[in-house]
Amino acid sequence: MAFIPPKCMSTQHPDNATAPSYAIDGVIKGEGEIVEASDIFALGADEQMWDSEGKDADNRVVQKLLANYPEQFKKTRLGRDAVITLRVPNPSIELEMRKSLVEALQGIPAAYDMARGFYGGEAGDLDAPIQEVILPMTTNAPELTFIATYYERFIVGQEDQELMGGRTVQDWIGEFHPKTLRVIPLVEDLEHMLTADAIVGEYLQGRGATFQRVFLARSDPALNYGSTAADLMVKVALQRLHRLEQTLGIPIYPIIGAGSVPFRGHLSPVNLERAFREYPSIHTYTIQSAFKFDHPVETVREAIGKIREHERTEPRPIDEKRARQVIDKLAAAYQHQVKTLAPFINAVSAKVPRRRDRKLHVGLFGYGRSLEGNSDVTLPRAIAFAAAAYSMGVPPELLGIAALSKEDLAWVREVYPSLDEDMAAALRFANEKQVHDLLGESYVKQLGRFGWEIDRVHEGLTSAIWAGMAENSTVNVRSFIEDAAGIRKFLG
Repeated sequence: MAFIPPKCMSTQHPDNATAPSYAIDGVIKGEGEIVEASDIFALGADEQMWDSEGKDADNRVVQKLLANYPEQFKKTRLGRDAVITLRVPNPSIELEMRKSLVEALQGIPAAYDMARGFYGGEAGDLDAPIQEVILPMTTNAPELTFIATYYERFIVGQEDQELMGGRTVQDWIGEFHPKTLRVIPLVEDLEHMLTADAIVGEYLQGRGATFQRVFLARSDPALNYGSTAADLMVKVALQRLHRLEQTLGIPIYPIIGAGSVPFRGHLSPVNLERAFREYPSIHTYTIQSAFKFDHPVETVREAIGKIREHERTEPRPIDEKRARQVIDKLAAAYQHQVKTLAPFINAVSAKVPRRRDRKLHVGLFGYGRSLEGNSDVTLPRAIAFAAAAYSMGVPPELLGIAALSKEDLAWVREVYPSLDEDMAAALRFANEKQVHDLLGESYVKQLGRFGWEIDRVHEGLTSAIWAGMAENSTVNVRSFIEDAAGIRKFLG
């Protein structure tokens, strides 16, 4: 039977309002992430992303899972029923973390040996517990090839190196498995999202692959270009990847990195049909921390089952030329408003509770690159950005949307049928006064196109947050932020 990639990828994105019992002062760290992986596999997820990018990762995750939960993983066999997939630093961009890539790759054969010791069998016969790595911020095919080649030549290939007296590394410490490694591109920016098919097509030339997974980000595109623009970008990429699949004659399995908040993809246990409707060709859906921790456990279990049972179909058709025009219009308006709001967002984000140990992310804004002549605009990561905007009472989904003409809006509603649902979900947590004061009365009127049904308790909390920030008082702003996030069932 041909290998079918996992469908339900648990991730470590820290977007949860509610901290699990094993968190320390609300922060999941260290051994807590081992517990988390065990718990989510027990609920039916078949993949755990293990993040070596942006934080310290425990490279002994396989050893600890097998040692701490032996009965569970006798039933749920790592490598066959569930896998660990590493997200590694991009050495072309994250220069200070590039040696961490080597460290992560070196741990893959060690994980294999641990699993072989646990499950038994002959060397090479085992389904490896780690079979793939994810490369963030992928911009070209050689980046992917470098990782696959480095692993094969310098991790596995070292077994043939002679030490002394005719003895090789393999004679000394044994064979290295798996012999090959699959690399998943994670595409995050506009230029490369719209050329993901070309990147993947070039990477696959001569590789003899029987399938390829492609990870499409949803959070960072929203942070950089706005929520609606990000959704259109993903749809164009999915259509192009579908054409590539038909051309190559092998399956291309897309992954969508969607969070619970509409701004970051609107995928939660209670609205799976929205994701299936908008992204019908997606094979793997991410379940992030809010998905896992902000809903009853049985609701989460049932949702995971539905994701595992869902069968992908063809992507939603989209006019790519029209999409690019609308994306550019939305992005320009969004970025203009973000420049204005950045000081407020950065101030509030400093009060947003941290749910995991993370390092500063890099991205279009995170680099402090020049943006329309302004090199001073820096923003927090997408989760903290969304959390800050919601805490201000200005849901980030609103930014840039008023730039759409009536004709544009009608077209977007055709290709993005959940737009009104997503906007209504966002507007529920708006603060009418804050939207008016920060975005203007004309903007509020245009937002009437989507209707208003505001949660007044949440609105009161955002007013208290704003007052506490404005007066620089001793008011516990963080407590109000957490209370508001609890109402929403996501942090950001």
